[in-house]
Amino acid sequence: MHPSQPAATVAFLGTLPRPSRAAILVAAVGFVAVPLLLGQIVSLRQGLLFLIGGLMGVTLYHAAFGFTGGWRALVIDRRGRSMRAQMLMVAAAAVVILPMLQAGTFLGQPLAGAIAPTGISVLVGAALFGVGMQLGGGCGSGTLFTVGGGSARMLITLIFFCIGALIGTAHLGWWMALPSLGIISLGKSLGTAGALAVTLAGLGAVALLTVGVELRRHGRLEAAAPAARHGLWRLARGPWPLFGGGLILAALNIATLMTAGHTWSVTYGFGLWAAKISQVAGLDVASWPFWTTAFSARALERPVIFDTTSVMNFGIILGAALAAGLAGRFAPKVDLSPGSVAAAVIGGLLLGYGARLGFGCNIGALFSGIASGSLHGWLWFASAFAGTIIGTRLRPIFGLG
Repeated sequence: MHPSQPAATVAFLGTLPRPSRAAILVAAVGFVAVPLLLGQIVSLRQGLLFLIGGLMGVTLYHAAFGFTGGWRALVIDRRGRSMRAQMLMVAAAAVVILPMLQAGTFLGQPLAGAIAPTGISVLVGAALFGVGMQLGGGCGSGTLFTVGGGSARMLITLIFFCIGALIGTAHLGWWMALPSLGIISLGKSLGTAGALAVTLAGLGAVALLTVGVELRRHGRLEAAAPAARHGLWRLARGPWPLFGGGLILAALNIATLMTAGHTWSVTYGFGLWAAKISQVAGLDVASWPFWTTAFSARALERPVIFDTTSVMNFGIILGAALAAGLAGRFAPKVDLSPGSVAAAVIGGLLLGYGARLGFGCNIGALFSGIASGSLHGWLWFASAFAGTIIGTRLRPIFGLG
C-alpha cells in the first residue's frame, strides 16, 4: 500500500468487481475492425453511425438509462427521478432537432424526423408495447443494452421482439385502414417557436407531475446515490449520473440526425432481421405490402450492414458489452425460471407487434417522435404508460418482482 493512500480506500477498491478482460478485448477489437470494414464496404458514414451506436450502448449501460424500470418505479413506488431524466433528455434534443427539421437540410443532406400518423394503430400498438416492456423486461434500447451486458433472458426477449415485429409488418395494412388523424407535425402547424413552446411545456408538465406524485407519497424527492468512483475511474467503469446520461443520449440523437439524415430509431431493424431470416427459411415476405415499398424492399434486398438502424443497434450491443466489461459486470446468466421465460416470450411478441403498429418504441416514437414535433409521439407516450400500468399488475403472475 502506498503510504499516502488511506487503508479504507484500498479496502474499498478491493471490493470492486474486476474488469472482464475478455469482454473488453472483444469489444475493443470490434470498435476498430467494424467501422473500418463498414467504411470499405458501405461508407464512412455507416462506420461513424456504428461508433455513435457504440457510444449509446456505453451511455445506456453506465447510466442505467432504461424506460422500463423508471416507469415501473413511478407506477409502484411513486418515484419519478428516472422519468424526469427522460423528460430532460427529450427536451434537450428537441431544442436542436426541431429547428434543424424546420431548416430541412444539414450540410446539403435532407433531414427527416420521426413523424408518423396519429391514429388507432398508435393507440393500440403503444398500449401493447407498454404491457410487453414490463413482461419482457425492457424497451427497444433497453433490450439491446441488457443483451450486450450478458442477459440471457433479454436475449429471449429480443428474439421474440423480432418475431413480433415481423408479424406486425404483415398486419400493418389492416391497422392503417382504421380511423386516424393523419400526420400532424407541430413544426408545420405552429412554426418552430410554437412547436418548441408546446413541446417544452408538455415535457415540463410531466416532470412537475412526477414531482407532485413523489412528494405526496414520500415527502421529499429521491436523491442521487453517492458515486462509488470518481474522475477518470468513474468515466471508464461507471456508474454515470442519470441526468448526465440523458443529456449525452440527447446529443447522440442529434449526432444521428446530422450523420444519417434521420433521428434515432431502433425497432425497424428488428423486423428487418426477422424478415431476412424468414426469407432464408422459405417465407415469401417480399410479397407482403409492407416490404414492397421502395425503402423496405431495398432494405430487404441488400445486406443488413447497409441498414443504418441495424448498424447502430449492433453498435449499441457492443458498446454495452464494453461498458459491462469495464464495470466488471459482464457475466452471462442462464438460470431462468419457466415463468420468467414465458414472460420474456410473451413480452417480446407484444413489444415487436406493438412497436410496428405504433411506429416505434420509446426511442423511435417517444424520444425521437416528440423531439421531432410529431403529435403521434405524445399519443404513444400516454398509451404506452397506460399499458405499463397493466403490465406491472401482470408481472407477479409470472413470478417477476
